[in-house]
Amino acid sequence: MKRSRAFTLIELLVVIAVIAVLMAILVPALRRAREQARMTNCLANMKHWGVFFQMRASDNDGTLYTGNSKGGWWINELDTKDLDWRQNKTWFCPTATKPVQDKAGNKLPTFNIFNAWGIFMQGDGRDYSPEGITGSYVINGYLLQRPRGTTYLDSVVSAKDGGGDFNAIQMAANVPLFLDALRFDLWPEENQAPATDEAAAWSANDMGRTCINRHQGFVCASLADGSARKVGLKELYVLKWNKVFNTSGPFTVAGGVSAERWPEWIRSCPDY
Repeated sequence: MKRSRAFTLIELLVVIAVIAVLMAILVPALRRAREQARMTNCLANMKHWGVFFQMRASDNDGTLYTGNSKGGWWINELDTKDLDWRQNKTWFCPTATKPVQDKAGNKLPTFNIFNAWGIFMQGDGRDYSPEGITGSYVINGYLLQRPRGTTYLDSVVSAKDGGGDFNAIQMAANVPLFLDALRFDLWPEENQAPATDEAAAWSANDMGRTCINRHQGFVCASLADGSARKVGLKELYVLKWNKVFNTSGPFTVAGGVSAERWPEWIRSCPDY
């Protein structure tokens, strides 16, 4: 009678080694595929918002939103259905869907760039929907109209160098409109460095709150010409945020930036 032959220890070790090698090959590929799917969904959201803003400008003589006295809180001018994050899922980058703060104002004990900004139930004189508003994207605050005052909120840029007729923007393909970020309105400046800590949430300036590594060296963006694409983190410094934004500033190749000027986590990203 024939006896069944069992695996020897060496044969088992060989099988385990082969499986380990296959896993080492497959896991990174699966991660890349997953990230590619998230980026594709994020860019679809950006395309949606680009069309949304263009329709808004077309219906309002080239004006996007006025915001408050210094150009902030543009979300107050949205319809309730567009505000409500339960109804409008396009508020979220697929990598950042969990709000850092709930409706009662309780914050997560720890949070980072992969969180959405907190749920707002009201702001600057307006009560929002029963579910409030939250998200993980930002509008370029310089494209908002300013009803009064001399500069934009958190910026030294004057009213005449932002806003204007959205439909008449020059070189619109290089003007950021809507992007991944940690706040719903920002006014970046060319001399503002990224956060020192790659995972930092809300510890940097306005440029640092959109220069965040959500998509492996990129953020997703909608541009003023209606296009949507991924934007390199250092490329953010060569986009034309406002009429006087220096695209040859201190964090650009044209401005002579050195590797040491960048925080360590971003140094390996391509320069622009």
